[in-house]
Amino acid sequence: MLLPLRKKILSLTLSICLCLVGPTAWADYTLNMHRGVTEISRGIYQLHMIIFWICVVVGIIVFSAMFYAIIWHRKSRGVTAAHFHENTTVEIIWTIIPFLILVGMAIPATELLIKMHDTARDSEYSIKVTGHQWFWEYEYLGTGVRFTSLLSTPQDQIKNRDIKGQNYLLEVDNHLIVPIGKKIRFLTTANDVVHSWWVPRLGIKKDAIPGFINEAWAIIEEPGIYRGQCAELCGINHGFMPIVVEAKTEEEFNTWLEAKKASPTSHPANTGNTP
Repeated sequence: MLLPLRKKILSLTLSICLCLVGPTAWADYTLNMHRGVTEISRGIYQLHMIIFWICVVVGIIVFSAMFYAIIWHRKSRGVTAAHFHENTTVEIIWTIIPFLILVGMAIPATELLIKMHDTARDSEYSIKVTGHQWFWEYEYLGTGVRFTSLLSTPQDQIKNRDIKGQNYLLEVDNHLIVPIGKKIRFLTTANDVVHSWWVPRLGIKKDAIPGFINEAWAIIEEPGIYRGQCAELCGINHGFMPIVVEAKTEEEFNTWLEAKKASPTSHPANTGNTP
């Protein structure tokens, strides 16, 4: 009776493995970071991968040594544990090696941090980002253009009265329009509580703090729509203040900006479409 059961278990295991390793199953199985569309986002990704592989190598070495000791130096094989204390050579080795590993990680991390904080030099546009409960306000400094960006997901979808759309809780009424190939400086602050302006594909995640200005920058290389969210627990409707950045060519952006200058500034009387 055990043999048919084992065959069934083996067959089920093989079926699960085939599903997991099949191309269809792996198509949406993405757990890694985005490479992004800016120099900073790619730098973050590369630093992440460097440290990841260092951790993998260290893990393999440590666990290999541990399992080797467990298997080949176990008590059942008649091995007697050695007793030694204050071995100077060992102390030096396990101090120097981790120190060199940390230095190897610190150098590229420091270079990237310095680059991330180089916000003001050669910036061509400055956009003030203000977080509110629960929407975003954008101001293109020096142009007079200022507008709000509110969640536009219909209430019927939020309250499960309608089928949820492709960009459920990730669509807004006014996109943040920016040009590609230009250095854009983002100044984040808040009007009430602490928010966080986070757009993964741009490599930007900056806290928006009342009475304080944080800075970030990006040079977006590809036209497209890049979505993000508030990454700070800012209240009951924290999950209802998405971010949508739309990158256009410089000509398209200038056309949009001139049209926006001619339109009246928009300010919401309330939180709009938030539940």
